[in-house]
Amino acid sequence: MTTEATTTDVTRVLDLIDQLVRAHDPNGDRHEFMRAQFDMGLAWVHFPEGRGGLGLAPNLQNVIDERLDQLTPHRPRVFDILGHGMGAPMLVAHGSEAQLDRYLRPMFTGEEVWCQLFSEPNAGSDVAGLATRAIQDGEEWIVNGQKVWTTAAQLAKWGMVVTRTDPDLPKHKGMTYFLMDMEAEGVEVRPIRQITGEGEFNEVYMTDVRIPDSNRIGGRGDGWRVALTTLMNERVAIGARVAPRNSGAIADLLEVWDSTGRPADRRDEVMRLWVAAEAARLTNQRAAENRKAGTPGPEGSTAKLVFAELNKKIYELATDLMGPEGMLYDSYSFTVPDPNEEASTDVRRRFLRARANSIEGGTSEIMKNILGEQVLRLPGEPRVDKDVAWSDIPRS
Repeated sequence: MTTEATTTDVTRVLDLIDQLVRAHDPNGDRHEFMRAQFDMGLAWVHFPEGRGGLGLAPNLQNVIDERLDQLTPHRPRVFDILGHGMGAPMLVAHGSEAQLDRYLRPMFTGEEVWCQLFSEPNAGSDVAGLATRAIQDGEEWIVNGQKVWTTAAQLAKWGMVVTRTDPDLPKHKGMTYFLMDMEAEGVEVRPIRQITGEGEFNEVYMTDVRIPDSNRIGGRGDGWRVALTTLMNERVAIGARVAPRNSGAIADLLEVWDSTGRPADRRDEVMRLWVAAEAARLTNQRAAENRKAGTPGPEGSTAKLVFAELNKKIYELATDLMGPEGMLYDSYSFTVPDPNEEASTDVRRRFLRARANSIEGGTSEIMKNILGEQVLRLPGEPRVDKDVAWSDIPRS
């Protein structure tokens, strides 16, 4: 994969986009259009050829998306951030050729939604402390356990699940990673009602679920390494997307500020947040230009931390500017959102939803630990259980 886009590369992808739009109606069958986009290497341009990419610089994806937006403003879109942002790069880094052939294309088109099964009731921020067991039975594994905070589990076909396969090894060494069919016998999904009234997150119970060994990602005991790739890409997917200037949360704030008469006494607050949002956007753009397929660096944790805390501040100010109207949230009625549909644009809903930004994908506290240790090279926190067998670690 090249790290810098040449003029020839830009011309090549623009020509391919023109061919795509001429040959396939973007307003027709969504899946057909996206299959063609994948086959032409315009899905993830930095992926290898034949895998939805062209082996070119990652920043060319912005060129592709912007051009498609211009030519086909109503083109089909998929909002499966878990598959697109986490599952795809994880597969490219660790999957077999057969797994790449099987999963990437329907993942991109949205024909198969993905979810992530990492967190557990007693192992949230400490992913390596998980207790879900997988025991090998011939060419299959029998899985029992519980996962929690699983986004889109009720709609997913495939779940990225990390299990405990060797409890007598230290916790980071006894884990194995699988793809689990969410429609398999023994899988039960229960929605969790959140502060917005939505059931975006779920609990997932696994009772004697059988997973074929062909669905194992990496070797036995490689679960932590594969999970780390997934987590690092999750942080990039959540916080490091390069958005146009004055879009997203800061656009909502500016709209509220305009609608409330641009109160002069709040101008400095709005300006400070605008500057912070623009600095974050430009930083993400620079990081995206240097990003490679596979496992990104700690810049994803930086972006995720900034995104989470900045989003909360922006929506706090927006609802504050709305005055009493900011308390009039439309409805707390229980609903299950579809990830392939745009979420509500109600600023009050986004204020409530922003609470999750500093928890999902790793808490802000965890992000600070990662940055302290991996970027600033500060001493790590004491880890007294690092070399202790998982089975010997006391648990509540």
